[in-house]
Amino acid sequence: MDMLQGMNHALHYIEENLASTIDLKEVANRAYCSEYHFKRLFTLLSGITISEYIRRRRLTLAALELKDSKVKVIDIAMKYGYQSPDAFSRAFQNYHGVTPSISRRSEQNLKAYPRMTFQLTIQGGSEMKYRIADKEAFKVIGVKYEVEMVNEILSPTYEDMIAGISDEKMRELESFSDKEPQGIVHVSVNYSESSDGKAMFNQYIGVVTTQDEKNEFATLEVPALTWAIFEVDGDWLQVEKHWQRIYSEWLPTSSYELTEGGPEILASKDQKSEIWISIKKK
Repeated sequence: MDMLQGMNHALHYIEENLASTIDLKEVANRAYCSEYHFKRLFTLLSGITISEYIRRRRLTLAALELKDSKVKVIDIAMKYGYQSPDAFSRAFQNYHGVTPSISRRSEQNLKAYPRMTFQLTIQGGSEMKYRIADKEAFKVIGVKYEVEMVNEILSPTYEDMIAGISDEKMRELESFSDKEPQGIVHVSVNYSESSDGKAMFNQYIGVVTTQDEKNEFATLEVPALTWAIFEVDGDWLQVEKHWQRIYSEWLPTSSYELTEGGPEILASKDQKSEIWISIKKK
């Protein structure tokens, strides 16, 4: 529960400082974790980046304040961190669909993004099978994609990434798999966020192998790490549900946090899947 309380303390700090500078390092301190861990956990739990959440909350409050005809647009723009009325107007219109001046009309529809809170919800009491393991460094070879996430939408999508790998190339990759985790692996790494609310990461679709690097494939060197490894039975829908449970149920109540910059891995073979997340003691 400490982590969930910390996340809510961080959100309270953000709410109190929407009209001033918000230091994300201080936000993470309020959540009792590293800045990387906080950003990653927030995105996985909420579906949006922390920068995008702050932007939506500020534009929600700005719209409310614009209803007061005595308040100048430039004053609201400066209050919520925009350097010019034009920059504020563009952001406002992108979010609300109308300019700040039009939003003042009494019957104009606007968007509102409510303040978030995090809660631990117990549903069904279903067990999660996992193990903690220290693993030596290993190598992944496969196809690499640079992925961008905006408003919960990935570009390229996973469907596009998979479709971009021919059956012949996939079989070739599978033949190189000779080390745990076995089978085709999907590795997400180098996660970062930009100030405009976009999240970026590298996605590798390939295998873990001891073989030499292959010219036609990209290589990812994974350092020695501690891993929480979860068994998953079922189809891709069950895998998605399991990801959500790991971050919303297991991680907040464990004594671990995410390793900064550490990969996240989904491995699949013979109708069985494993989710690997790199962790460290809090």
